[in-house]
Amino acid sequence: MGLPDLPIPVKIRLLKTKTPIPERKIVGEKEELEQRLKDIMEHPSYKLAYLDQDFIQGEDLRPLRLELELLKPEMFLDEMGIMSTVVVFGGTQVLPQNEVDVVVAEAKQLAEEKPDSHEAKRAAVRAERFQSKVRYYEECREFAKIVTTYNKEFRDGEFIIKTGGGPGIMEAANRGAFDAGGKSMALNITLPFEQTPNSYITPGMCFQFNYFAIRKMHFLLRAKALVCFPGGFGTLDELFTTLTLRQTGRMQEIPIILYSKEYWDGIIDFQFLADEGVIQDSHLDIFQYTETPQETWDVIKNFHGVND
Repeated sequence: MGLPDLPIPVKIRLLKTKTPIPERKIVGEKEELEQRLKDIMEHPSYKLAYLDQDFIQGEDLRPLRLELELLKPEMFLDEMGIMSTVVVFGGTQVLPQNEVDVVVAEAKQLAEEKPDSHEAKRAAVRAERFQSKVRYYEECREFAKIVTTYNKEFRDGEFIIKTGGGPGIMEAANRGAFDAGGKSMALNITLPFEQTPNSYITPGMCFQFNYFAIRKMHFLLRAKALVCFPGGFGTLDELFTTLTLRQTGRMQEIPIILYSKEYWDGIIDFQFLADEGVIQDSHLDIFQYTETPQETWDVIKNFHGVND
């Protein structure tokens, strides 16, 4: 079909531009559609739900995260054949001798620089207390070694040492299992300050948690004993959670052992609670004190009727 009667210059201009005009339009649409497809596939809505970290970490997905934290360790431990554990708690500031030597040296230096300051006097007192607790680190290490030697020889998958994975007493327990050439596990927790597991935990048996509540459940699900060495708020938290669950009959019967009566009597007067009537006299039998690594293991063995 020819061009209508138009002035010749106009006809020439139209003939020159007729073909490229649709071509430029198609190219433009293609680029636009390619960009739209890219935008579609890169948008968070297109991500697989279980791979979308922003979605999973949203407020409404907390129930799912709680379930995942409950399931993951259970599935791993079932696969590894871990049937029972001995939970060991205690202070992160109960240190081995080489680390205490550093604390003592720093306290002495501060005393030389500021001999009359409250800070220096307080540092000296605390250094002395750190020194007095070195034995708990070594005794916890020996206890874990005894337990692990037993489970290696007689009860594979039973009485596995379990800690919170941090330094101090927890490190000592994992270290004792390591000394014996056996397995030990840990339940680490994300904290606002830097928190890394100690190096003595068996690789593949350290689990990280975001929720303290689920972590607490995992400490006691397979527990055949709870041993509390001297510690602070975290140790008290686990101790009283377990005492309450035993008091109310909401968990399996296990020995709850407080290591060093002198220390525990210094911070808690359990007899006072009974005298006040806020607990029953029989509740004092839920826990017991021990003073040596072997005595602690003997209490656990006798409770569960096992022999070595």
